[in-house]
Amino acid sequence: MDPTLLVELDAVVKARGSTRSEVLRDLVRAEVAKKRLACGVEAIAALTLVYDHHVRDLAERLTEIQHDMGDRVRSTMHVHLTHHLCLEVIVVSGNSDELEAFAERILATKGVLQGGIEIFALGAP
Repeated sequence: MDPTLLVELDAVVKARGSTRSEVLRDLVRAEVAKKRLACGVEAIAALTLVYDHHVRDLAERLTEIQHDMGDRVRSTMHVHLTHHLCLEVIVVSGNSDELEAFAERILATKGVLQGGIEIFALGAP
């Protein structure tokens, strides 16, 4: 391994209070999971978004998109951040490709300022 990269790896190991083996295992596991998700597997996801609730009809559009997912929306949490801004976390399950499409649809909605999705494959690695 390149000596400079090894120094950076050791800094990560030290910051985590871990070992090289554990950090490398976690990196490999993350890459394997990413590869599995790309193949459209059953998954669970948390979509987090910040939006301006004063944008006309935004709350209704977000609710409609969630209703389109039916019982695949497992839970939501809504937090008022400021007079204008809200944070919402939406937990959804389904095919990983479908979850990505759901996130893209929500995040592209006018009034959604930023957000992201974290998807986890279900089942054995």
